[in-house]
Amino acid sequence: MSMEVLAEEFEVLESIYPTELTKISEREISITIEPDDPVEGVEPLALALNVEYTDGYPDVLPNFSLEATEGELDQSEVDHLHDELRKVGEENLGMAMTFTLVTHLRERLSALQRDREERKRQEEAEKERRALEAEEARTRGTPVTVESFKAWKAKFDKEMAEKRAREEEEKMKGLSPKEREEYKKMHTRLSGRQLFERDRTLGIQDENLNDEDAVSVDISQYDRTAREEDEDEEDRVTFSDSD
Repeated sequence: MSMEVLAEEFEVLESIYPTELTKISEREISITIEPDDPVEGVEPLALALNVEYTDGYPDVLPNFSLEATEGELDQSEVDHLHDELRKVGEENLGMAMTFTLVTHLRERLSALQRDREERKRQEEAEKERRALEAEEARTRGTPVTVESFKAWKAKFDKEMAEKRAREEEEKMKGLSPKEREEYKKMHTRLSGRQLFERDRTLGIQDENLNDEDAVSVDISQYDRTAREEDEDEEDRVTFSDSD
């Protein structure tokens, strides 16, 4: 490699990348690389491309390495970029290739940012979908089955019984001993409906008792006796003292 040829390439590169290029030695440079089309709302990315030119350059590839200077890159991403650089360099053997390598890296950094933007969008959409499903499940509730209703009913009855017990206890606290006794008697006395539900034969027994105590009256006999009394009254003669 002619040093004059390499010096000419350095001169061109310095004019293109005045602030990005750092000359480390006569055979080594470092260029800071950023995406050619940065994506807003995505983590910034920047790389340092370190190039060491060999004696056979440009007929052989230079030695180069990549280092993230801003943002984060997985090792797999770095390895992939490195392999792509080798491929691009092999396609440009025999020519000054540093500018081509830098251009390729800038395009690839933009592609990485677009990929990350798309992943972020998909993750947000998935998060929103899960939130909607959770809200629908919350408002929809649990389907009612016979078993779940029985379990709910048992729990509800228990809670209501405990509530009534607490209310009764509060009532009793405000009563005198005598009033408490009257209150207990009143609430232990069975109602007519409770008596009937306890023994449904009571109604039938009452009807039987009424039948046993009843007196049979023949209305026709009463009418005949009344008529005979009326006839006797008409046939009776009243005498006065004057006759």
